[in-house]
This record gives sequence, structure tokens and C-alpha cells, in this order.
Amino acid sequence: MTGFWGEAIGMLEKGGKTTIIAPELEVGRVKEESEDCDVITAERGMGLISSLINKIKKKSVCTDCQNYSVMTSLKKSVPKIISSTEPFYDSRIIKDELEINILKKASKIIDEMYELCNKKMKVGQKESELQTILMSYAMEQKMFDTGYKSTLNPLIIAGGSNGALPHAQVTDRKFKKGDLVVVDLTLRYKGYVSDATRTFAIGKISPKEKQVYEIVKESQKLGLKSVKPNINCKDVDSACRKYIEEQNYGKYFIHSTGHGIGLEVHELPTISYRSDTKLKENMAITVEPGIYIPNKFGVRIEDSLIVKDKPIILHKFTKDLITI
Repeated sequence: MTGFWGEAIGMLEKGGKTTIIAPELEVGRVKEESEDCDVITAERGMGLISSLINKIKKKSVCTDCQNYSVMTSLKKSVPKIISSTEPFYDSRIIKDELEINILKKASKIIDEMYELCNKKMKVGQKESELQTILMSYAMEQKMFDTGYKSTLNPLIIAGGSNGALPHAQVTDRKFKKGDLVVVDLTLRYKGYVSDATRTFAIGKISPKEKQVYEIVKESQKLGLKSVKPNINCKDVDSACRKYIEEQNYGKYFIHSTGHGIGLEVHELPTISYRSDTKLKENMAITVEPGIYIPNKFGVRIEDSLIVKDKPIILHKFTKDLITI
């Protein structure tokens, strides 16, 4: 919300005034990178908290901090404080023109990385070797790891039976003839995350694998077609899930259909059967159905898109099955 990424505390006051409290080692960068913010210098750690308390102790405050020890300290001095991420996430659920343009650029780079997969993927190559090639290119384009806490790797590259794990870690497993390879590229450009998945074939695959691929492809097509303002998120999930269930693979679609994207990998809204949220124009979401056959293979196809009467699909790379 401030334009600054680093060790600091940001405050938004009534009337729109924004202040950043930062340690001296970060102040220079704060002044360069933040947008229309006052800057207060404080000692690291509890010095930041003390400066914050001096600013807010007589005010009503909402914070997105979920650190127990920090909140315990704050509540002793600031009785009118609550912890909730809701207003912060709600304020960024609709993207403006600048944000949409950043997401378009991020998605274009990811498409280029899929072209690189098409050229560089080969039998005998390790998952980790392909990740190195892709991340080298991404960083040259000023696109970086999201820092997502639930993985040790920046990408998901999962060949053969590893593809049956939706959030597989990248390993040293070598690609083999007959593999399906799930490549999930989720990267950050100028602070914003774009997210896409394609599944490639290495050599000839089985009729069942080809059938599953086409089912996922059609499911995703139906999901994308259902996206428009004022439609319930659960209806997008249903459009994908119903088709997969009709093909008798429902029990192998083991995650929600999508999620919001923005400053983080997973944001509001959730594209799930549990969600009562209605889509609104200029929300940024993913649609990513998948089928995962335990210990054998997996298929997922995913695009990021902007909600419109005619949605803007941010990724242009083909969803036809590519055989390496």
C-alpha cells in the first residue's frame, strides 16, 4: 500500500496521510521507493514498536499484524487496537489500470518462459535443471521469486508421478519418455504476482493420460467462459468441477478452482464451492482445474485473468498439448 518492501511499519491515518516507521538502515530506500509517505526513523525491533505506540496510543487502530508477541505488547499500551487483515485485503481486491498493466507484463514474461520450456525441456533433464534455466531468464526480465512460505522452491516443475502432487517440490528426478510434466510458474514483477500452469508431454503418452489432459483443458475452458461480473465465485468452481465429475474424475480434482492474485500469491477472492463472494469488474483471479492420479501423473492448466464482461485472459501461451 506504500510502494515499499522492507523492514518497516506502515500507518494509514484518517484523511489519507501515510507514515512509515523504519530503522536507519532502511530509511534511504524508504525515501526512494515509497509513495507520498512521511518517514520516521527508529531503532530496529522494539524501537519500531515504541515509535508506533507513541503515534497511536490514544487512537482506535486496526492492524494486519498477526504476530502474537507484538500484538500482546501493543495491547498493553493501545487498548483500542484490533487485529484483522480484512480491510487491507478488501482495499486491494479491485485492480486499477496501473496494476492491470503490471500484471499484463508479468504474464507476458511467463508466456516467454513457457516458450523456453518448449525449447529446452528434454529427456534426461532434471526438474531442478529446468528450474535453473527458467529462473535465470525470469531474473534477467526483473521477475523474481514470490517468497511463498509453503514451498522451498520458486517454481513447481513436476514430472511423472511427482505431477500427482499439486504443490510438488522440485527434485533431481530426470524427465523420461512418456512423462507428463506440470510446470507452474508463479512469479513477482514490480511487486505483483502472475500465476499460470501448463502441462507438457515428453514423447508418446498413454491414451488415458491424453484423455485426462483433454478433460482438464475443457474444464478450464468452461471455467474461463463462466467468469463475468456479478457471478458467484462458487459458480466458476462449479463450471470446472461439474465437467470433471461428469467424466468420472471428480475425486481426483482435489483443490479449489482458483484464487485472487495481486501483491501476494493467494488473495481474495477464493474461487471455491465454499465462497459466496460475487466477482466484480477488475478483480484479478486464476482459473486452474486439475486432475491428479496418485503415484502416476497429474495435469493442471491455469491462467490468470482480469474480470470483465469479456474477461482478459492474461496468458496467451497455447493450451493445446505440446509434446517435447
